[in-house]
Amino acid sequence: MRALLQRVTEARVTVDRAVVGQIDAGLLVLLGVSKLDTAADAEFLAAKVLNLRIFNDDAGKMNRSVLDTGGGLLVVSQFTLYGDCRKGRRPSFDDAAPAEQARALYEHFVAIARRSELRVETGVFQAEMAVKLINDGPVTLIVESR
Repeated sequence: MRALLQRVTEARVTVDRAVVGQIDAGLLVLLGVSKLDTAADAEFLAAKVLNLRIFNDDAGKMNRSVLDTGGGLLVVSQFTLYGDCRKGRRPSFDDAAPAEQARALYEHFVAIARRSELRVETGVFQAEMAVKLINDGPVTLIVESR
């Protein structure tokens, strides 16, 4: 499982011009699922995302997690994170999980995040979405379960 994290001051996702998920300060999480991923990967990655210290403390050092700040999470499914561009001119998505498996693990990740009592918003699985964000820092990181 792979997540691209962006620390944001705000983010929202729209489907057909309707806002379906929106947060103020926190993390935009673009989440990709591979064929090899299991529930254990979702659990590991959710814990990592929630506890990763990438928010500034009073001294300006990255010492606080999204849990510490009480920020929100906007979780958006993103199968293209498993696009392989090494050969040719068109990405291969052979490593991405099939939709059924990806949906189950995506929903498992979201359920774990919601147990944290943070505000957790989502996009719409398999929908054409528009994501708008203001990156804070900017801070953008890739986190993987393997």
